[in-house]
Amino acid sequence: MTNNIKFNVQPGGKLTGIIRVPGDKSISHRSIMLGSLAEGITEVEGFLEGDDSLATLRAFRDMGVEIEGPDQGRVRIHGVGMSGLKQPSAPLDLGNSGTSMRLLSGLLAGQELDLTLTGDESLSSRPMRRVTDPLAMMGASIESDENGTAPLHIKPVKQLKAIDYTLPMASAQVKSSILLAGLYADGETHVTEPAPTRDHTERMLNGFGYPVETHGNRISLKGGGKLKACTLDVPADISSSAFFLVGATISPDSDLTLNHVGMNPTRIGVINILRDMGANIEVLNQRTVGGEPVADLRVRYSPLKGIQIPEDQVPLAIDEFPAIFIAAACAEGETTLTGAEELRVKESDRIQVMVDGLKIVGIDIEGTPDGAIIKGGQIGGGTVDSHGDHRIAMSFAMASLRASSPIIINDCANVDTSFPGFVELATKAGLSIT
Repeated sequence: MTNNIKFNVQPGGKLTGIIRVPGDKSISHRSIMLGSLAEGITEVEGFLEGDDSLATLRAFRDMGVEIEGPDQGRVRIHGVGMSGLKQPSAPLDLGNSGTSMRLLSGLLAGQELDLTLTGDESLSSRPMRRVTDPLAMMGASIESDENGTAPLHIKPVKQLKAIDYTLPMASAQVKSSILLAGLYADGETHVTEPAPTRDHTERMLNGFGYPVETHGNRISLKGGGKLKACTLDVPADISSSAFFLVGATISPDSDLTLNHVGMNPTRIGVINILRDMGANIEVLNQRTVGGEPVADLRVRYSPLKGIQIPEDQVPLAIDEFPAIFIAAACAEGETTLTGAEELRVKESDRIQVMVDGLKIVGIDIEGTPDGAIIKGGQIGGGTVDSHGDHRIAMSFAMASLRASSPIIINDCANVDTSFPGFVELATKAGLSIT
């Protein structure tokens, strides 16, 4: 285990200036996966050098792909083609990255390789059946332990078959896993989702010249095609931007600009929700980079009011709720979240951990099976346990901007999984954090 890294955050302050947060984690993962299977050399800029996306990069190196970098976000991937991956000499260790494990389960199910996917203690407790069950319907042979958790042992099969699958709950990871398996399936794979989820996989497959069709909430692709190398510039991660959007919104006199932020329509729930609460967020300089919409965001302090969070926005903000909980704690009145049961199976039970933490700093909050009821109030100080969850740790760091005394956050080593350099960037913007 890494030694316990603690954040010690002094109360008050404001966020000002112009910053660029690290690259989007979802897009960084997928750039390595598709670049490795493409024909030719794929050049990536803005790659997130966090533990999770580096775990994906190492896994493909272990399967014989030559990858140069990362060097200040630049990566060159020498693609091996659709069936050029080689048998690794040891299990692929994916660390804390659920995205890596769920997407690779699909991508590797049809490769005719004998592979084992492992991870750390947190990853080994996360549910994998929602991926392995539909993959089994496609003819994949994936063994998990009796709880349906990692390690996952993928055995070679001759040919996957296409399926027409309706997701029981909205999940971009499950959707992506099935589509990636569909590249190797005989026939046309269809996935229908109950609500829109992030569509980076579909956009990037199209960017690599692999046709994907989307009709409403139904996504289809035919197996047996090829990927062609391309150039990618990874936008700044909106999930990482969310902490700064909330921090600048809740701290008086703040005026902060976030550059080159990914504005994928399936990911901007956090902006919509904060604006509903009264946040002052301007979207500037909108453009498209590598098939993904990008913009600069200027955010200034604004008093917030409690709202009933619209359920149609929940899947579009699923990773940003720890930060949104902090905004709700600073809002006037009551904020109610429903339809967010997926938060209970993230890196931690994010509903419970946020409820426990906000109670410690003096906020009146009640957890429900699929959300929470948060009454705005004065944030005090105290010692909060992040349970090793990077997003919880960064959310409570921002809460200190409105706190009356210091907040100490335990177990913050995992912040590097998604946001290397968080403390330095937050300090530069005006947070008093050590």
